[in-house]
Amino acid sequence: MESQEPKATGSTLTTSMYSNRVMLKTVLESTDGEMGLVGKTVVVGGWVKSSKEVKNQPVPLPPAASDASPASPERKGLPCLEILESRIPCFRTIIRILCGPASSPSVREKLESLIPKPSPSSTLFLLINDGSCISTLQVAIDSTKAPMSASQILPTGTCILAQGVLQKTSANGKQTIELKAEKILHVGTVEQDKYPLSRKRLPLDSLRDYPHIRPRTTTVSSVTRIRSTLDFASHSFFRNHGFLHVQMPIITATDAEGFSEKFQVTTLLGKTSKKEEPLGVSDADTVSLETVKAAIKEKSSVVELLKRSDSNKEALVVVLQDLQKTNELAQQIEAREKSKPVTAVKPDSMNFNEDFFGRQSYLTVSGRLHLESYACAIGHVYSFGPRFRADKTVSPRHVAEMWTVEVEMAFSQLEDAMKCAEDYFKFLCRWILVNCSEDMKFVSRRIDKTITHRLEYMTTSSYDKISYREAVEILRKVPDKAFEAQLQWGVPLTAEHLSYLADDHYKRPVIIYDYPKAVKPFYVRLNDDGTTVAAFEMVVPKIGTVITGSQNEERFDMLSTRIKEFHLSRDQYDWYLDLRRHGTVKHSGFSLRFDLMVLLTTGLTDIRDSIPFPRSHGKANN
Repeated sequence: MESQEPKATGSTLTTSMYSNRVMLKTVLESTDGEMGLVGKTVVVGGWVKSSKEVKNQPVPLPPAASDASPASPERKGLPCLEILESRIPCFRTIIRILCGPASSPSVREKLESLIPKPSPSSTLFLLINDGSCISTLQVAIDSTKAPMSASQILPTGTCILAQGVLQKTSANGKQTIELKAEKILHVGTVEQDKYPLSRKRLPLDSLRDYPHIRPRTTTVSSVTRIRSTLDFASHSFFRNHGFLHVQMPIITATDAEGFSEKFQVTTLLGKTSKKEEPLGVSDADTVSLETVKAAIKEKSSVVELLKRSDSNKEALVVVLQDLQKTNELAQQIEAREKSKPVTAVKPDSMNFNEDFFGRQSYLTVSGRLHLESYACAIGHVYSFGPRFRADKTVSPRHVAEMWTVEVEMAFSQLEDAMKCAEDYFKFLCRWILVNCSEDMKFVSRRIDKTITHRLEYMTTSSYDKISYREAVEILRKVPDKAFEAQLQWGVPLTAEHLSYLADDHYKRPVIIYDYPKAVKPFYVRLNDDGTTVAAFEMVVPKIGTVITGSQNEERFDMLSTRIKEFHLSRDQYDWYLDLRRHGTVKHSGFSLRFDLMVLLTTGLTDIRDSIPFPRSHGKANN
C-alpha cells in the first residue's frame, strides 16, 4: 500500500505515519476549516518564529467566610498549592499573635520567611512552524508547566514538541485557532548570540552564508516546497506520457559537448615518488609534527614526575631544557608546513594509467549522450540529476553544479522535441498554480507581485517559433537599441539579445531553432543547407534560455566528420558511434535547467537562492 501525505478530513486529524505528531499543514489547511478541529488533542512540533510572554493576573484570595466552610463546593478539586496560598493571611495572623508586639523584628522576619509565597506565573505564546506550510500555529504554554525557564523557550529558533488541546484563540488577531499545551515533550534550545536568524529579516544574499540554517526562513522554505513540487510534476509528466526514468552517471570519460569546461576527477593529486633525503637537512625537515608532539607529551609527563619527587633537581633542569628544544622544533615544523607553496599538477605530467579509472575522467556536463543509448533501445527515456561546469563566470543564472532534466526520444525529429518541451514547460507552470496556491500567494506578496499572472499567461498562450536567421533579422531592425555584443550571423545570441526577443518583442516564451553549426555541440544533426543544425532553445521572459534541445545526428559518416571538425578523440567516442553502426534511428531530445525553472516560478533573481546548497566559483563552504 502506498503511503500518502496525512490530511485533515472534516474534523479528523491523521498523525504522521513516521513520527508521533500532526503536521501543521493538516491543522491550518483543514478541508473543513480550522474551527472544526476545536477540542481535539494533538501533538505538534516545530521551530519558534516569534514569541511573547504575558504575565498572568493574580487570582484574588477567597473571602474569609468560605475559609470557614470545609464542605464548600468551591473547595473541591482545587490544587494543593492554591489551597496553601489561600491560607497565607491565616499564617500571618498566627505569627503576629505568637510573637506579640514586643518580639524583635528579626524573629518576625525569620517566621515570615517560612511562609510560602505565591510564585508569579505567566503564559508563553509561541508561533511555531514545521515547514509543511506557510502558516504558523500559536502554542500557549503555562509557565508552571514548562520544563525550563521562559528565557530558554522564547528565543527564535527554539524547537518545541508539545501535546495539548486545539482551542479558539483567546485574543483577536491573525490566528483563529491555537494549541493549549498540556505537556511539553521536547525543547531544543538555541544559542541566541550565535543563531543567525535571531535578527529580523536577513536579506537573501546574507542568508547564503548560512545554507544549513536558511531553510527555517519563510522565504527559503516556501521556495523549497515549490522546488519539490516541480520535481514531482516532472516525474508525473513523463510517467503520464510513457517515458522511463533512467539514472545517468555523474563520472564520465566523455566530454558530452566537445567544448565545455570540465571538472577533472583524479586520485593522483598529492601522490609523489619517494626520493632520498639530501645530506645536511635539519631535524625540522625529516621529523613529522605528530612525532614531535608525542615526544613533547612524554617529556612533559617526566617533568611532572620529577617535580613531585624533589630528589633530583639536576635531572629536572636537563629535562626542562630538552622539553624547550622540542617545543622549538615543533614551532619550526609548523612554520615550515604553513610556508609550503601549493603546487599545481598539470594533467600532461600525470600518468592516468595509474589513476583510479585508468584514464582521464570528469564530472559530467550532460547526460544526453549516455541517455541516447537507452532511447535507442527502449524508446522514450528521461533522466534527472546534477550536471557540472567548471565555468568561473559570476552570473545570477549560473553556478558550477546545476540540476537538469534530460529527455531523449527514439523515432522523433526536431519538431517532436520542440512540441514535447513546450508541453512539459506548460505542464510545470500549470501544476505549480494548482498545487502550490498558498506558497504562490506568499511569493506574490513577498518577492514578485506579477509572478502568478505571468505563469497563467505562459500556460495559456501559444509560443512563436522562429529560426536563428529570423531572430538575427529582428534584432538588426531594432531602432534606438545598441547591443553591447556586435550582432552578426554565425555567432551565439547573447543574454541581451535573447532578453530583447522574449521580454520586449514577443513578450512571451519564444523558441529559436536552426542554429549555426559552429555554436552547437558536435552531435546535433546537420541540416540540408550544410551550415545550420537542428537545434533549438526556449527563451522565457525575465529568465532567458530554460530549455535547449536538438535532433541528434543518426548518420555514421556525418557524425564521424563532426567529431573530426571539433578535433575530438575518436577513441573517446567510439562507443557513441556504435549506436550508429548498429540499428541507427532518428532521435531527438532536450534539457531543462531545473534550477532556472525554480527561479521562474518563484520570482527570485539569483539562482543561488533557488538551490539548497549552491556551488559556485570560490564558494563551497559545507
